[in-house]
Amino acid sequence: MDWKRNRHMIRYSLEDESSNLDEMPLMMSEEGFENEESDYQTLPRARVNQRQRGLGWFLLGGWKVLCGSCCDCLARICRRKKELKARTVWLGCPDKCEEKFPKNAIKNQKYNIFTFVPGVLYQQFKFFLNLYFLVVACSQFVPSLKIGYLYTYWAPLGFVLAVTMVREAVDEVRRCQRDKEMNSQLYSKLTMRGKIQVKSCDIQVGDMIIVEKNQRIPADLIFLRTSEKNGACFIRTDQLDGETDWKLKVAVGCTQRLPAVGDLFSIRAYVYAQKPQLDIHSFEGNFTREDTDPQINESLSIENTLWASTVVASGTVIGVVIYTGKETRSVLNTSYAKNKVGLLDLELNRLTKALFLAQVVLSVVMVALQGFVGPWFRNLFRFVVLFSYIIPISLRVNLDMGKSAYGWMIMKDENIPGTVVRTSTIPEELGRLVYLLTDKTGTLTQNEMIFKRLHLGTVSYGTDTMDEIQSHIVQSYAQVPSQPSGGGTSGATPSRKTQTSGPKVRKSVSSRIHEAVKAIALCHNVTPVYESHVGVNGETESAEADQDFSDDNRTYQASSPDEVALVRWTESVGLTLVNRDLTSLQLKTPSGQILSFHILQIFPFTSESKRMGIIVREESTGDITFYMKGADVAMASIVQYNDWLEEECGNMAREGLRTLVVAKKSLSEEQYQDFENRYNQAKLSIHDRALKVAAVVESLEREMELLCLTGVEDQLQADVRPTLELLRNAGIKIWMLTGDKLETATCIAKSSHLVSRSQDIHVFKPVSSRGEAHLELNAFRRKHDCALVISGDSLEVCLRYYEHEFVELACQCPAVVCCRCSPTQKAQIVTLLQQHTANRTCAIGDGGNDVSMIQAADCGIGIEGKEGKQASLAADFSITQFKHIGRLLMVHGRNSYKRSAALGQFVMHRGMIISTMQAVFSSIFYFASVPLYQGFLMVGYATIYTMFPVFSLVLDQDVKPEMALLYPELYKDLTKGRSLSFKTFLIWVLISVYQGGILMYGALVLFESEFVHVVAISFTALILTELLMVALTIRTWHWLMVVAEFFSLGCYLASLAFLNEYFDLSFITTWPFLWKVSAITLVSCLPLYIIKYLKRKFSPPSYSKLSS
Repeated sequence: MDWKRNRHMIRYSLEDESSNLDEMPLMMSEEGFENEESDYQTLPRARVNQRQRGLGWFLLGGWKVLCGSCCDCLARICRRKKELKARTVWLGCPDKCEEKFPKNAIKNQKYNIFTFVPGVLYQQFKFFLNLYFLVVACSQFVPSLKIGYLYTYWAPLGFVLAVTMVREAVDEVRRCQRDKEMNSQLYSKLTMRGKIQVKSCDIQVGDMIIVEKNQRIPADLIFLRTSEKNGACFIRTDQLDGETDWKLKVAVGCTQRLPAVGDLFSIRAYVYAQKPQLDIHSFEGNFTREDTDPQINESLSIENTLWASTVVASGTVIGVVIYTGKETRSVLNTSYAKNKVGLLDLELNRLTKALFLAQVVLSVVMVALQGFVGPWFRNLFRFVVLFSYIIPISLRVNLDMGKSAYGWMIMKDENIPGTVVRTSTIPEELGRLVYLLTDKTGTLTQNEMIFKRLHLGTVSYGTDTMDEIQSHIVQSYAQVPSQPSGGGTSGATPSRKTQTSGPKVRKSVSSRIHEAVKAIALCHNVTPVYESHVGVNGETESAEADQDFSDDNRTYQASSPDEVALVRWTESVGLTLVNRDLTSLQLKTPSGQILSFHILQIFPFTSESKRMGIIVREESTGDITFYMKGADVAMASIVQYNDWLEEECGNMAREGLRTLVVAKKSLSEEQYQDFENRYNQAKLSIHDRALKVAAVVESLEREMELLCLTGVEDQLQADVRPTLELLRNAGIKIWMLTGDKLETATCIAKSSHLVSRSQDIHVFKPVSSRGEAHLELNAFRRKHDCALVISGDSLEVCLRYYEHEFVELACQCPAVVCCRCSPTQKAQIVTLLQQHTANRTCAIGDGGNDVSMIQAADCGIGIEGKEGKQASLAADFSITQFKHIGRLLMVHGRNSYKRSAALGQFVMHRGMIISTMQAVFSSIFYFASVPLYQGFLMVGYATIYTMFPVFSLVLDQDVKPEMALLYPELYKDLTKGRSLSFKTFLIWVLISVYQGGILMYGALVLFESEFVHVVAISFTALILTELLMVALTIRTWHWLMVVAEFFSLGCYLASLAFLNEYFDLSFITTWPFLWKVSAITLVSCLPLYIIKYLKRKFSPPSYSKLSS
């Protein structure tokens, strides 16, 4: 019982979030942890929840929770998803399918004809600000509440809505046109009567579709046939996974061998396909032909599939459709971006609520001072409408226009060419970032690989000694041509004799180099592509080969840049890959002779196995060899015992090189036949196919001969080091999230100075259980100021048990590197930081695997990189180089935030000052709910008279761009959010109340005969005050600001002639009018100028110290 009580005590202590890991007793055994997983932390919370649910809970917000859960429940019932199932698809017989499959139409629209207006209105009026204006404007239809003219309320609201509607409609029409264009693309469909044209949206499961070169694949297909002789084709997948290299796909053998296309209908065959799923890199299925005896079975894997949204790069292909519409891999992998709302907008929304509260209080005070006489309730509402200018409708318009202006400035900046702003609603976020999460490959590095080192165990070759390797290769292949001639070995003996005079080691090194280079030239998935002549038959003669296989128009295609770097290197030392198809490979020796190899099996690279293998038969000798290359972790247990591999891998990783271990094994004909039979059997099994196949391959991977270790360098992007330094000095914490291995990630972190030279690095040990995670976290807690490196698996374990503690510790680190991260994990880390720290996050990446992270972050930046445009299209901002991020944040982020803060508060001030005047006016005239300024004066005040100077604040800057980049420390102040806070807001409220009071009382004290004079004096003084206040707020003058000031003043003076219904024109032209207006304006503005001067003198802000 003691043990049980102890266990519950632990559970309760865990409930307290701040409980210190160090003080937590760890269990004697781990069973306790494992058994407790299910109800860990649930019991106490359940009890707490039961206690809370009383009447108070319901009134304080419980009703919201209940309504929300009811709505969710209804939505789930309406949207109940159809269960996805595995299927049997008969070739060319869509009518044989028992199930009903989704229509093959692409739909990216947000609304349809019926939902457009309600949908847009909902998006607008869910903001408190807009809803408030709607209510106020609607109240004007009630005669007893009507104040002034209808258009003074409806014109601004109508304008805002019209602009939004038009913008949304244009976007929607564009989306609709794009969808329509995609859906109406024509494809050839094979039928019994021959080819017919069908639209993309009319394609069904079971149809046989012909796709031409450079045409988009319309649905997920199984690849049946191609016009290429070798039975394979290339496809481009950059729209699906963001990778720019071509992928090789293989047609089903049984259908490729049929004599003619029409024979596809003369056979009875079906495809069994697994249920639709997310993973684009795996597929399991079988192809069965029934009309033969015995029936033919072929296993189908990822290389037999053609996924929708990819493009055929070579030849014409025929495929049978297995998944359509919503079930295709590309649609299943599309995550819908959330609407991002900036922090500044949320802060302004809070302030408008505070203003609304003030407005209601003011109205109640007015009615109370009247003594609640008569229809006081109606009077209260009239006052609310009268003071509705406290919350200006122009706030939204000005801020939206400001955001568009910032976007335009960013795109026009010549220092960061090619930058595109895709989300115009959040430029201010760039000035508030605390965490930057970056991808490694292609973002910090160029994704351009260069071969740097070859290590053979006893000897190592670097870039400066590659010519030695070349001479060894030339030498070893110079002996080969003489061997086949008649006498067998006789030709080779003289050269052997000449060598024996030298040391014996020399010969072994030469042959080992020969073997290593040959292995690197054979063990890969690279295909040479020729511009003029795509595929050349295997039987080309040497002379013909030279003209087709000319080096200048050969390019290499592969699924990874590492492989291309290796093949390019073998070409540079003399062994060139000249041709490759599904079954054969040809290499050209330095002397121009062609060596042919027959490919028997190929085992592609996967992230689980971390290695790839190939079995080839040399055609001249008939020798069968199994070559393999892979990561050191995977290969260490496969190769024969040696004492140098681990140490050398560590040395290369410290230099920042990506390492690959190459090994080989010679097989006899019997060994190979036995393997092939078992392998084919495993490939046909439906259950646990992957495991069975892996087990058969592993039976070969034993005691392999270690040939060499290669090192390839991924070069850093331009100016990565100074940019990271700049961001660190700006107080931004940088986390690197990468799918790469731990060693490479660590060395890139060091070489890019993400982790400074003096800093320690704590490598988080691999953990798999709660106990291990606890011990490792305790070990990490004792370290101070050191960078953390953790792998995706360990991270998942830590987050499962100790989420809060882990995030708390990681956030104290100067830098964090997460390696082996999946795309979903990257997004999960972003969300964690947002929840636990409440700080703004920014994600930057360049590939399809970074899209989910970019969309989850508060601000997503995409780089147009080697891996395609997917990330830059999904991002809020797209840049061409990593170094541009410094200017984007320090200069444009700073300016956008500072300007919007000033603009927002100034627009509020403009509303509050006129409301103060209204309050003073009403209180002097017996609390009458009568407007001070009627009709056009109110509309003109917020638009033509003050709009341009106020909006010109978007050109203001407090620091020159050079200063902002030279002193990145200035950025730290922005993240504290001091430019727009309740403190600054209260200062503006006090200014407004002071000025409004002075203007109104001054006008009332100074007017003599007619009330019309009060309006004229106070309104003119008000306009002048606003123009002077804009001048007071500006920190750096721009010629457009001066123009705006004088233009507005000119407009006002010119319009006086037409405003005879409001003003007495004969009075306006007299001296008393001029001196009264000047006096009032001086009293309202001069004290503020004096205070500002004294403040700049005695406590200047940090940036002004620099600029002086």
